[in-house]
Amino acid sequence: MGFFIPKKATLTNSVFFLNFKRIFVEIPPNAIAMNVKQYLDSTYLKTASQAGLSEEENKSVVEKEITEAIVEGFKLIMIRPDQVALAKEMILKANSPLLIGTVIDFPEGKSNIETKIKEANEAIENGADDLDFVCNYEAFQNGDIALVKEEILIGTQIGLASNKTVKWIIEVAALSDKEIIQLSALIKNVVVSNFKEEDYASVFVKSSTGFFKTENNLPNGATVPAIIMMLENASPLSVKAAGGIRSFADAVEMIELGVKRIGTSAAKAIANGENTTNQY
Repeated sequence: MGFFIPKKATLTNSVFFLNFKRIFVEIPPNAIAMNVKQYLDSTYLKTASQAGLSEEENKSVVEKEITEAIVEGFKLIMIRPDQVALAKEMILKANSPLLIGTVIDFPEGKSNIETKIKEANEAIENGADDLDFVCNYEAFQNGDIALVKEEILIGTQIGLASNKTVKWIIEVAALSDKEIIQLSALIKNVVVSNFKEEDYASVFVKSSTGFFKTENNLPNGATVPAIIMMLENASPLSVKAAGGIRSFADAVEMIELGVKRIGTSAAKAIANGENTTNQY
């Protein structure tokens, strides 16, 4: 999974036991951070109006986020669909391995399948590597299981046919525990029933959009109980924890649980071992 410092160790050394002998190992100060960076999807999904900025100002923020992700060596930059072409251009110019992710039918997931298909194809054409579809979780809650299965099948087919990674956002804050379990299992079953085993690693179940409004300040992102339920019921698909990860310790906890990707708007702070108050 990775190399993580024990909770009581410092960032520069630790004690391990080998064949029952106590040994002292020095760890480079940035080794842990560099490891965690490869799980981080640095995320900026605000429109100009949501950020309270002009379009030009918001574009500057996006460019700054892309540049930071390139420099810091994060796994991926997650941005709105209309910013994918810009990111592709910047990444190619920098000769960077940074991946580009974008969201489909964001943030509510209630559009028809034709809209999801159109958005996905445009994102692929513009250079996206990861397609994060918002699952129509309201249709699932209302019992329209056939619709949900169809969009998962078609959306996954589109992504995998172009060698893209596909993630299905289930919005855990909108679901009961039972619904988290059932929807995770439904996505898993559609994929396992219709795709080859070698495709499974390219399909994720993702916790949250970060835009769902909860009551009484309840969490709207990934929580440990929700992630455990997803991991137990989505396997062999991977899980992405998005939202609610606000520190290096939070990130390590999620990785140790088994998540393969973490979505956060505070990737640099987390990688540097800092706490953040960012909501996503």
